[in-house]
Amino acid sequence: MQSETLMLYKLIILYILDRVDFPITNGQLTNFILEKEYTNYFNIQQAISELVDDQFITGETIRNSSLYQITDAGHETLSFFTTTISSAIREEIDTYLKDHKYSLREEVSTLADYYEKKKDEYVARLRVMERDSAIIDLSLSVPTETEANVVCNNWRKKSSDIYAYVVSTLMSDE
Repeated sequence: MQSETLMLYKLIILYILDRVDFPITNGQLTNFILEKEYTNYFNIQQAISELVDDQFITGETIRNSSLYQITDAGHETLSFFTTTISSAIREEIDTYLKDHKYSLREEVSTLADYYEKKKDEYVARLRVMERDSAIIDLSLSVPTETEANVVCNNWRKKSSDIYAYVVSTLMSDE
């Protein structure tokens, strides 16, 4: 692959990450770029890997999902080369993010992971994030890995009800 082409893919990724104020998953980045047919899966993964290696983006893995955010160095680099991305591509990205920002944010704001604390004890860490702050951060101890996995899987669909229940219970005078 030509270096100018790879650079364009990197700039597209930086541009996407620059336009949101929350981390984006590898799947979200990949789906958008493949949907628009800018390149193939392997080129996207190479570009992401090199951006991480060069510290233009950071990655965090939670339950087999990688979340990426742009770094200050990534912002600075993008500021020099934004016009290298055609105005048509920038407009497609901006439109997509405007239309899907809520669903993209929702997908990455509800986090659940677990780890083994000791034999026969697993801890599920459940969070709902708003920007860089947790609005709820709950650790739940369960006896088996299967139960920890079930708790994590159910967190996304039940987190708002659980949050509302906890807040209303703690705010009541009873």
